[in-house]
Amino acid sequence: MSTASPTSVDRPATPGIPEEGGVLSGPYRALTLGIVSVVLLLAFEATAVNTAMPVAARQLDGFGLYAFAFSGYFTSTLFALVVSGQWCDRRGPMAPLFSGIAVFGAGLVVAGTAVNMWLFVAGRAIQGLGGGLVIVALYVVVGRAFPERLRPSVFAAFSAAWVLPSILGPVISGAVTQHLGWRWVFLAVPVLILLPLAVMGPALRRAEKKQPSGLGAEIDRRRTARAAMAALGAGLLQYAGQRLDLLAVVPAAAGAALLFPAVVKLLPPGTLRAARGLPTVILLRGVAAGAFFAAEAFIPLMMVTQRGLSPTMAGLTLTSGGLSWALGSWLQGRPGAEKHREALIRLGFVLTAVAIAGAALVLVPGAPVWVAAVFWAVGGIGMGLAVASISVLMMKLSAPEDAGANSASLQMSDALGNVLLIGLAGVLFAALGGGSAAAAAGGGAVPAAAFAVIFMVMTGVALAGAVLAVRTKP
Repeated sequence: MSTASPTSVDRPATPGIPEEGGVLSGPYRALTLGIVSVVLLLAFEATAVNTAMPVAARQLDGFGLYAFAFSGYFTSTLFALVVSGQWCDRRGPMAPLFSGIAVFGAGLVVAGTAVNMWLFVAGRAIQGLGGGLVIVALYVVVGRAFPERLRPSVFAAFSAAWVLPSILGPVISGAVTQHLGWRWVFLAVPVLILLPLAVMGPALRRAEKKQPSGLGAEIDRRRTARAAMAALGAGLLQYAGQRLDLLAVVPAAAGAALLFPAVVKLLPPGTLRAARGLPTVILLRGVAAGAFFAAEAFIPLMMVTQRGLSPTMAGLTLTSGGLSWALGSWLQGRPGAEKHREALIRLGFVLTAVAIAGAALVLVPGAPVWVAAVFWAVGGIGMGLAVASISVLMMKLSAPEDAGANSASLQMSDALGNVLLIGLAGVLFAALGGGSAAAAAGGGAVPAAAFAVIFMVMTGVALAGAVLAVRTKP
Protein backbone atom coordinates (compact mmCIF):
# COMPACT_ATOMS: atom_id res chain seq x y z
CA MET A 1 0.00 0.00 0.00
CA SER A 2 1.39 3.37 -0.92
CA THR A 3 0.34 6.90 -0.15
CA ALA A 4 -0.58 8.99 -3.16
CA SER A 5 1.17 12.30 -3.68
CA PRO A 6 -0.76 15.58 -3.43
CA THR A 7 -0.87 15.73 -7.22
CA SER A 8 -3.23 12.76 -7.22
CA VAL A 9 -5.97 15.17 -6.19
CA ASP A 10 -6.08 16.53 -9.74
CA ARG A 11 -5.81 13.27 -11.66
CA PRO A 12 -8.33 12.67 -14.47
CA ALA A 13 -11.36 10.47 -14.06
CA THR A 14 -11.08 6.74 -14.72
CA PRO A 15 -11.45 5.87 -18.43
CA GLY A 16 -14.80 4.35 -19.35
CA ILE A 17 -16.76 6.31 -16.75
CA PRO A 18 -19.13 8.87 -18.29
CA GLU A 19 -18.59 12.45 -17.17
CA GLU A 20 -22.20 13.60 -17.61
CA GLY A 21 -25.25 13.25 -15.35
CA GLY A 22 -25.85 12.80 -11.64
CA VAL A 23 -25.90 9.75 -9.40
CA LEU A 24 -29.49 8.97 -10.41
CA SER A 25 -28.97 9.54 -14.13
CA GLY A 26 -29.13 6.63 -16.60
CA PRO A 27 -25.53 5.36 -16.37
CA TYR A 28 -25.51 5.35 -12.56
CA ARG A 29 -29.13 4.89 -11.40
CA ALA A 30 -29.27 1.12 -10.88
CA LEU A 31 -25.84 0.96 -9.26
CA THR A 32 -26.59 3.87 -6.94
CA LEU A 33 -29.88 2.33 -5.85
CA GLY A 34 -28.20 -1.03 -5.33
CA ILE A 35 -25.35 0.10 -3.14
CA VAL A 36 -27.64 2.40 -1.18
CA SER A 37 -29.88 -0.64 -0.57
CA VAL A 38 -26.90 -2.41 0.99
CA VAL A 39 -26.26 0.55 3.28
CA LEU A 40 -29.97 0.56 4.10
CA LEU A 41 -29.69 -3.06 5.23
CA LEU A 42 -26.69 -2.36 7.45
CA ALA A 43 -28.35 0.75 8.87
CA PHE A 44 -31.59 -1.01 9.75
CA GLU A 45 -29.67 -3.77 11.51
CA ALA A 46 -27.61 -1.27 13.50
CA THR A 47 -30.61 0.75 14.70
CA ALA A 48 -32.55 -2.41 15.51
CA VAL A 49 -29.69 -3.87 17.55
CA ASN A 50 -29.29 -0.67 19.59
CA THR A 51 -32.96 -0.88 20.56
CA ALA A 52 -33.08 -4.62 21.31
CA MET A 53 -29.72 -4.94 23.07
CA PRO A 54 -30.75 -3.97 26.64
CA VAL A 55 -33.52 -6.61 26.60
CA ALA A 56 -31.32 -9.26 24.97
CA ALA A 57 -28.52 -8.69 27.50
CA ARG A 58 -30.92 -8.97 30.43
CA GLN A 59 -32.62 -12.14 29.18
CA LEU A 60 -29.29 -13.80 28.39
CA ASP A 61 -27.89 -12.71 31.77
CA GLY A 62 -25.14 -10.87 29.92
CA PHE A 63 -24.88 -7.31 31.22
CA GLY A 64 -21.22 -7.98 31.93
CA LEU A 65 -20.68 -8.59 28.21
CA TYR A 66 -22.88 -5.72 27.05
CA ALA A 67 -20.05 -3.72 25.44
CA PHE A 68 -18.50 -6.92 24.06
CA ALA A 69 -21.67 -7.52 22.02
CA PHE A 70 -20.90 -4.27 20.18
CA SER A 71 -17.12 -4.39 20.04
CA GLY A 72 -17.11 -8.09 19.08
CA TYR A 73 -18.65 -7.04 15.77
CA PHE A 74 -15.80 -4.65 15.05
CA THR A 75 -13.13 -7.08 16.24
CA SER A 76 -13.86 -9.59 13.48
CA THR A 77 -14.31 -6.68 11.07
CA LEU A 78 -10.61 -5.86 11.52
CA PHE A 79 -9.69 -9.11 9.79
CA ALA A 80 -12.38 -8.93 7.12
CA LEU A 81 -11.41 -5.40 6.07
CA VAL A 82 -7.90 -6.42 5.04
CA VAL A 83 -9.12 -9.50 3.22
CA SER A 84 -11.75 -7.46 1.39
CA GLY A 85 -9.32 -4.70 0.38
CA GLN A 86 -6.89 -7.16 -1.21
CA TRP A 87 -9.72 -9.17 -2.75
CA CYS A 88 -11.19 -6.02 -4.33
CA ASP A 89 -7.87 -4.78 -5.69
CA ARG A 90 -7.11 -8.16 -7.20
CA ARG A 91 -10.49 -9.39 -8.50
CA GLY A 92 -12.91 -6.47 -8.26
CA PRO A 93 -15.55 -5.68 -5.63
CA MET A 94 -18.39 -7.97 -6.74
CA ALA A 95 -17.31 -11.25 -5.10
CA PRO A 96 -16.41 -9.78 -1.67
CA LEU A 97 -19.57 -7.68 -1.68
CA PHE A 98 -21.96 -10.56 -2.30
CA SER A 99 -20.02 -12.96 -0.06
CA GLY A 100 -20.10 -10.40 2.73
CA ILE A 101 -23.86 -9.97 2.47
CA ALA A 102 -24.33 -13.74 2.82
CA VAL A 103 -22.00 -14.00 5.84
CA PHE A 104 -23.71 -11.01 7.45
CA GLY A 105 -27.06 -12.79 7.15
CA ALA A 106 -25.64 -15.95 8.69
CA GLY A 107 -24.41 -13.95 11.69
CA LEU A 108 -27.88 -12.54 12.23
CA VAL A 109 -29.28 -16.06 12.42
CA VAL A 110 -26.64 -17.17 14.94
CA ALA A 111 -27.28 -14.13 17.15
CA GLY A 112 -31.04 -14.56 16.92
CA THR A 113 -30.90 -18.18 18.04
CA ALA A 114 -28.26 -17.76 20.78
CA VAL A 115 -28.99 -19.47 24.10
CA ASN A 116 -26.37 -17.51 26.08
CA MET A 117 -24.49 -14.25 25.80
CA TRP A 118 -21.27 -15.79 24.50
CA LEU A 119 -23.11 -17.36 21.56
CA PHE A 120 -24.79 -14.03 20.97
CA VAL A 121 -21.37 -12.34 20.84
CA ALA A 122 -20.20 -15.05 18.40
CA GLY A 123 -23.12 -14.23 16.12
CA ARG A 124 -22.22 -10.56 16.27
CA ALA A 125 -18.62 -11.48 15.35
CA ILE A 126 -19.85 -13.39 12.28
CA GLN A 127 -21.86 -10.32 11.32
CA GLY A 128 -18.65 -8.31 11.63
CA LEU A 129 -16.90 -10.59 9.13
CA GLY A 130 -19.65 -9.98 6.62
CA GLY A 131 -19.86 -6.27 7.33
CA GLY A 132 -16.11 -5.86 6.86
CA LEU A 133 -16.21 -7.53 3.45
CA VAL A 134 -19.17 -5.42 2.38
CA ILE A 135 -18.10 -1.93 3.44
CA VAL A 136 -14.69 -1.98 1.72
CA ALA A 137 -16.26 -3.36 -1.45
CA LEU A 138 -18.79 -0.50 -1.42
CA TYR A 139 -16.01 2.09 -1.22
CA VAL A 140 -14.17 0.45 -4.10
CA VAL A 141 -17.36 0.47 -6.18
CA VAL A 142 -17.62 4.21 -5.57
CA GLY A 143 -13.98 4.75 -6.55
CA ARG A 144 -14.21 2.66 -9.72
CA ALA A 145 -17.70 3.34 -11.03
CA PHE A 146 -18.23 7.03 -10.20
CA PRO A 147 -16.19 10.05 -11.34
CA GLU A 148 -14.60 12.22 -8.68
CA ARG A 149 -17.23 14.96 -9.07
CA LEU A 150 -20.02 12.54 -7.99
CA ARG A 151 -18.30 10.85 -5.06
CA PRO A 152 -19.38 13.43 -2.42
CA SER A 153 -22.97 12.92 -3.58
CA VAL A 154 -22.63 9.14 -3.31
CA PHE A 155 -21.30 9.39 0.23
CA ALA A 156 -24.15 11.76 1.03
CA ALA A 157 -26.54 9.11 -0.34
CA PHE A 158 -24.93 6.59 2.02
CA SER A 159 -25.81 8.84 4.92
CA ALA A 160 -29.30 9.49 3.57
CA ALA A 161 -29.86 5.72 3.58
CA TRP A 162 -29.81 5.91 7.38
CA VAL A 163 -32.85 8.21 7.47
CA LEU A 164 -35.61 5.62 7.04
CA PRO A 165 -34.01 3.05 9.40
CA SER A 166 -33.43 5.81 11.96
CA ILE A 167 -37.13 6.67 11.91
CA LEU A 168 -38.65 3.20 11.64
CA GLY A 169 -35.89 1.02 13.07
CA PRO A 170 -36.41 1.84 16.78
CA VAL A 171 -40.20 1.71 16.44
CA ILE A 172 -40.24 -1.62 14.62
CA SER A 173 -37.48 -3.14 16.74
CA GLY A 174 -39.08 -1.94 19.97
CA ALA A 175 -42.51 -3.27 19.00
CA VAL A 176 -41.07 -6.62 17.91
CA THR A 177 -38.98 -6.87 21.08
CA GLN A 178 -41.94 -6.14 23.35
CA HIS A 179 -44.55 -8.29 21.58
CA LEU A 180 -42.64 -11.08 19.79
CA GLY A 181 -39.26 -11.12 21.52
CA TRP A 182 -35.85 -9.67 20.77
CA ARG A 183 -34.79 -12.73 18.73
CA TRP A 184 -37.08 -11.80 15.88
CA VAL A 185 -35.27 -8.48 15.51
CA PHE A 186 -32.29 -10.50 14.25
CA LEU A 187 -34.10 -13.33 12.50
CA ALA A 188 -36.31 -11.06 10.38
CA VAL A 189 -33.54 -8.83 8.97
CA PRO A 190 -32.01 -11.48 6.61
CA VAL A 191 -35.13 -11.21 4.45
CA LEU A 192 -33.95 -7.71 3.46
CA ILE A 193 -30.82 -9.21 1.89
CA LEU A 194 -32.81 -10.14 -1.20
CA LEU A 195 -33.44 -6.51 -2.14
CA PRO A 196 -29.84 -5.33 -2.70
CA LEU A 197 -28.93 -8.59 -4.42
CA ALA A 198 -31.73 -8.19 -6.94
CA VAL A 199 -31.20 -4.47 -7.59
CA MET A 200 -27.43 -4.30 -7.68
CA GLY A 201 -26.31 -7.52 -9.36
CA PRO A 202 -26.79 -6.64 -13.05
CA ALA A 203 -25.56 -3.04 -12.63
CA LEU A 204 -22.43 -4.14 -10.80
CA ARG A 205 -21.62 -6.73 -13.45
CA ARG A 206 -21.84 -4.08 -16.14
CA ALA A 207 -19.60 -1.74 -14.13
CA GLU A 208 -16.99 -4.45 -13.59
CA LYS A 209 -16.80 -5.20 -17.31
CA LYS A 210 -15.67 -1.59 -17.88
CA GLN A 211 -12.94 -1.79 -15.25
CA PRO A 212 -9.96 -4.16 -15.40
CA SER A 213 -9.40 -6.37 -12.37
CA GLY A 214 -6.02 -7.30 -11.01
CA LEU A 215 -4.79 -3.72 -10.63
CA GLY A 216 -2.93 -4.50 -7.43
CA ALA A 217 -0.34 -7.04 -6.39
CA GLU A 218 -0.95 -10.67 -5.48
CA ILE A 219 -2.66 -11.43 -2.19
CA ASP A 220 -0.27 -10.47 0.60
CA ARG A 221 -0.35 -13.41 3.03
CA ARG A 222 1.78 -11.54 5.53
CA ARG A 223 -0.70 -8.66 5.59
CA THR A 224 -3.57 -11.10 6.03
CA ALA A 225 -1.75 -12.75 8.93
CA ARG A 226 -1.24 -9.34 10.55
CA ALA A 227 -4.96 -8.68 10.25
CA ALA A 228 -5.65 -11.95 12.04
CA MET A 229 -3.14 -10.95 14.74
CA ALA A 230 -4.87 -7.60 15.18
CA ALA A 231 -8.30 -9.20 15.53
CA LEU A 232 -7.05 -11.82 18.00
CA GLY A 233 -5.17 -9.19 19.99
CA ALA A 234 -8.25 -6.95 20.16
CA GLY A 235 -10.33 -9.90 21.34
CA LEU A 236 -7.85 -10.73 24.10
CA LEU A 237 -7.78 -7.12 25.28
CA GLN A 238 -11.57 -7.06 25.48
CA TYR A 239 -11.64 -10.35 27.38
CA ALA A 240 -9.09 -8.99 29.84
CA GLY A 241 -11.16 -5.85 30.28
CA GLN A 242 -14.21 -7.90 31.20
CA ARG A 243 -12.37 -9.95 33.87
CA LEU A 244 -10.92 -7.06 35.90
CA ASP A 245 -8.83 -9.37 38.09
CA LEU A 246 -5.17 -10.26 38.48
CA LEU A 247 -5.38 -13.04 35.89
CA ALA A 248 -6.53 -10.48 33.33
CA VAL A 249 -2.92 -9.25 33.07
CA VAL A 250 -1.97 -12.30 30.96
CA PRO A 251 -4.54 -11.90 28.14
CA ALA A 252 -4.08 -8.12 28.28
CA ALA A 253 -0.33 -8.40 27.71
CA ALA A 254 -0.76 -11.00 24.97
CA GLY A 255 -3.44 -8.91 23.28
CA ALA A 256 -1.32 -5.77 23.28
CA ALA A 257 1.68 -7.70 21.95
CA LEU A 258 -0.41 -8.97 19.03
CA LEU A 259 -2.54 -5.91 18.29
CA PHE A 260 -0.26 -2.90 18.23
CA PRO A 261 2.66 -4.23 16.10
CA ALA A 262 0.11 -5.54 13.59
CA VAL A 263 -1.78 -2.24 13.43
CA VAL A 264 1.43 -0.28 12.81
CA LYS A 265 2.07 -2.40 9.72
CA LEU A 266 -1.54 -2.49 8.50
CA LEU A 267 -2.26 1.24 8.53
CA PRO A 268 -0.41 3.79 6.34
CA PRO A 269 2.98 4.80 7.76
CA GLY A 270 2.62 7.61 10.28
CA THR A 271 -1.05 6.99 11.09
CA LEU A 272 -0.59 6.45 14.82
CA ARG A 273 1.54 9.60 15.11
CA ALA A 274 -0.90 11.65 12.98
CA ALA A 275 1.50 12.42 10.12
CA ARG A 276 0.12 15.05 7.76
CA GLY A 277 -2.19 14.10 4.91
CA LEU A 278 -3.58 10.61 4.40
CA PRO A 279 -2.28 9.15 7.71
CA THR A 280 -4.18 11.75 9.75
CA VAL A 281 -7.27 11.32 7.57
CA ILE A 282 -7.20 7.58 8.31
CA LEU A 283 -6.62 8.16 12.03
CA LEU A 284 -9.47 10.65 12.39
CA ARG A 285 -11.98 8.15 11.03
CA GLY A 286 -11.27 5.88 14.01
CA VAL A 287 -11.34 8.74 16.49
CA ALA A 288 -14.73 9.94 15.22
CA ALA A 289 -16.36 6.53 15.03
CA GLY A 290 -14.99 5.30 18.34
CA ALA A 291 -16.06 8.33 20.38
CA PHE A 292 -19.53 8.62 18.85
CA PHE A 293 -20.51 4.95 18.83
CA ALA A 294 -19.04 4.17 22.24
CA ALA A 295 -21.37 6.81 23.67
CA GLU A 296 -24.29 5.76 21.46
CA ALA A 297 -24.04 2.11 22.54
CA PHE A 298 -24.82 3.09 26.13
CA ILE A 299 -27.59 5.64 25.52
CA PRO A 300 -30.46 3.10 25.23
CA LEU A 301 -29.21 1.23 28.30
CA MET A 302 -28.96 4.54 30.19
CA MET A 303 -32.52 5.44 29.21
CA VAL A 304 -33.88 2.04 30.28
CA THR A 305 -32.02 1.76 33.58
CA GLN A 306 -31.87 5.39 34.71
CA ARG A 307 -35.15 6.82 33.37
CA GLY A 308 -37.32 3.70 33.10
CA LEU A 309 -38.08 4.08 29.38
CA SER A 310 -39.34 1.18 27.28
CA PRO A 311 -36.97 -0.30 24.65
CA THR A 312 -38.95 1.49 21.93
CA MET A 313 -38.69 4.92 23.55
CA ALA A 314 -35.04 4.38 24.45
CA GLY A 315 -34.23 3.49 20.84
CA LEU A 316 -36.11 6.51 19.55
CA THR A 317 -33.62 8.71 21.39
CA LEU A 318 -31.09 7.81 18.68
CA THR A 319 -33.45 8.60 15.79
CA SER A 320 -32.52 12.27 15.72
CA GLY A 321 -28.86 11.41 15.22
CA GLY A 322 -29.55 9.29 12.17
CA LEU A 323 -31.67 11.99 10.58
CA SER A 324 -29.25 14.82 11.23
CA TRP A 325 -26.27 12.70 10.10
CA ALA A 326 -27.84 12.68 6.64
CA LEU A 327 -28.21 16.47 6.83
CA GLY A 328 -24.56 16.95 7.77
CA SER A 329 -23.42 14.67 4.97
CA TRP A 330 -25.62 16.54 2.49
CA LEU A 331 -24.13 19.86 3.59
CA GLN A 332 -20.56 18.69 2.97
CA GLY A 333 -21.51 17.71 -0.57
CA ARG A 334 -22.77 21.17 -1.54
CA PRO A 335 -20.90 23.22 -4.17
CA GLY A 336 -18.11 25.23 -2.60
CA ALA A 337 -17.61 22.85 0.34
CA GLU A 338 -14.53 21.31 -1.25
CA LYS A 339 -12.19 24.11 -0.26
CA HIS A 340 -13.31 23.91 3.38
CA ARG A 341 -12.72 20.20 4.09
CA GLU A 342 -10.40 20.78 7.04
CA ALA A 343 -12.80 23.25 8.66
CA LEU A 344 -15.76 20.91 8.11
CA ILE A 345 -13.94 18.06 9.79
CA ARG A 346 -12.97 20.24 12.76
CA LEU A 347 -16.52 21.56 13.13
CA GLY A 348 -17.84 18.01 12.95
CA PHE A 349 -15.67 16.90 15.86
CA VAL A 350 -16.65 19.91 17.96
CA LEU A 351 -20.35 19.25 17.41
CA THR A 352 -19.84 15.58 18.28
CA ALA A 353 -18.13 16.50 21.54
CA VAL A 354 -20.99 18.85 22.42
CA ALA A 355 -23.52 16.10 21.71
CA ILE A 356 -21.81 13.47 23.86
CA ALA A 357 -21.49 15.84 26.80
CA GLY A 358 -25.06 17.06 26.36
CA ALA A 359 -26.56 13.56 26.25
CA ALA A 360 -25.11 12.90 29.71
CA LEU A 361 -27.38 15.63 31.12
CA VAL A 362 -30.11 12.98 31.27
CA LEU A 363 -28.31 11.69 34.37
CA VAL A 364 -29.16 14.93 36.18
CA PRO A 365 -32.32 14.49 38.28
CA GLY A 366 -35.21 16.44 36.81
CA ALA A 367 -33.68 16.86 33.35
CA PRO A 368 -36.19 15.99 30.60
CA VAL A 369 -35.42 12.82 28.66
CA TRP A 370 -35.75 14.62 25.33
CA VAL A 371 -32.52 16.48 26.06
CA ALA A 372 -30.57 13.44 24.86
CA ALA A 373 -32.44 13.37 21.55
CA VAL A 374 -31.79 17.07 20.95
CA PHE A 375 -28.07 16.79 21.62
CA TRP A 376 -27.81 13.60 19.59
CA ALA A 377 -29.21 15.51 16.62
CA VAL A 378 -26.29 17.94 17.02
CA GLY A 379 -23.88 14.99 17.08
CA GLY A 380 -25.43 13.53 13.95
CA ILE A 381 -24.75 16.73 12.03
CA GLY A 382 -21.18 16.69 13.28
CA MET A 383 -20.62 13.08 12.24
CA GLY A 384 -22.19 13.69 8.84
CA LEU A 385 -19.82 16.59 8.22
CA ALA A 386 -16.72 14.82 9.51
CA VAL A 387 -17.12 11.25 8.27
CA ALA A 388 -18.21 12.09 4.72
CA SER A 389 -15.45 14.70 4.40
CA ILE A 390 -12.89 12.20 5.66
CA SER A 391 -14.07 9.69 3.04
CA VAL A 392 -13.80 12.24 0.24
CA LEU A 393 -10.28 13.22 1.31
CA MET A 394 -9.21 9.56 1.46
CA MET A 395 -10.33 9.01 -2.14
CA LYS A 396 -8.58 12.18 -3.30
CA LEU A 397 -5.29 11.21 -1.68
CA SER A 398 -5.32 7.62 -3.02
CA ALA A 399 -3.86 6.45 -6.31
CA PRO A 400 -6.27 4.23 -8.33
CA GLU A 401 -4.29 1.07 -7.61
CA ASP A 402 -4.42 1.80 -3.87
CA ALA A 403 -8.15 2.54 -3.62
CA GLY A 404 -8.98 -0.86 -2.13
CA ALA A 405 -6.09 -0.91 0.32
CA ASN A 406 -6.69 2.64 1.53
CA SER A 407 -10.43 2.05 1.77
CA ALA A 408 -9.63 -0.98 3.91
CA SER A 409 -7.30 1.15 6.05
CA LEU A 410 -10.03 3.75 6.52
CA GLN A 411 -12.52 1.11 7.60
CA MET A 412 -9.90 -0.61 9.74
CA SER A 413 -9.32 2.64 11.59
CA ASP A 414 -13.10 2.89 12.05
CA ALA A 415 -13.29 -0.65 13.39
CA LEU A 416 -10.21 -0.24 15.58
CA GLY A 417 -11.58 2.98 17.06
CA ASN A 418 -14.81 1.18 17.87
CA VAL A 419 -13.04 -1.85 19.35
CA LEU A 420 -10.73 0.16 21.59
CA LEU A 421 -13.15 2.87 22.72
CA ILE A 422 -16.24 0.68 23.12
CA GLY A 423 -13.98 -1.80 24.88
CA LEU A 424 -12.71 0.99 27.14
CA ALA A 425 -16.30 2.02 27.82
CA GLY A 426 -17.08 -1.57 28.76
CA VAL A 427 -14.16 -1.68 31.18
CA LEU A 428 -15.26 1.57 32.80
CA PHE A 429 -18.86 0.34 32.96
CA ALA A 430 -17.87 -2.92 34.64
CA ALA A 431 -15.36 -1.28 37.00
CA LEU A 432 -17.99 1.17 38.24
CA GLY A 433 -20.54 -1.54 38.98
CA GLY A 434 -22.57 -1.49 35.77
CA GLY A 435 -22.03 -5.14 34.93
CA SER A 436 -22.76 -6.61 38.35
CA ALA A 437 -25.48 -9.18 38.87
CA ALA A 438 -27.41 -6.72 41.01
CA ALA A 439 -27.38 -4.15 38.23
CA ALA A 440 -28.56 -6.73 35.72
CA ALA A 441 -31.45 -7.75 37.92
CA GLY A 442 -32.91 -4.33 38.67
CA GLY A 443 -33.39 -1.48 36.24
CA GLY A 444 -32.31 1.41 38.43
CA ALA A 445 -29.46 -0.46 40.13
CA VAL A 446 -26.88 0.60 37.56
CA PRO A 447 -24.83 3.44 39.08
CA ALA A 448 -25.20 6.75 37.23
CA ALA A 449 -21.43 7.26 37.55
CA ALA A 450 -20.87 4.27 35.25
CA PHE A 451 -22.50 6.23 32.44
CA ALA A 452 -21.17 9.67 33.41
CA VAL A 453 -17.52 8.62 33.22
CA ILE A 454 -18.02 6.98 29.81
CA PHE A 455 -19.55 10.15 28.36
CA MET A 456 -16.86 12.35 29.88
CA VAL A 457 -14.05 10.27 28.37
CA MET A 458 -15.64 10.16 24.91
CA THR A 459 -16.17 13.93 24.95
CA GLY A 460 -12.44 14.34 25.48
CA VAL A 461 -11.65 11.98 22.62
CA ALA A 462 -13.88 13.97 20.23
CA LEU A 463 -12.18 17.22 21.23
CA ALA A 464 -8.79 15.62 20.54
CA GLY A 465 -10.04 14.85 17.02
CA ALA A 466 -10.91 18.53 16.51
CA VAL A 467 -7.34 19.48 17.43
CA LEU A 468 -5.86 16.93 15.00
CA ALA A 469 -8.05 18.03 12.06
CA VAL A 470 -5.52 20.70 11.07
CA ARG A 471 -3.13 17.91 10.06
CA THR A 472 -5.34 16.59 7.25
CA LYS A 473 -3.65 18.91 4.76
CA PRO A 474 -0.83 17.08 2.90
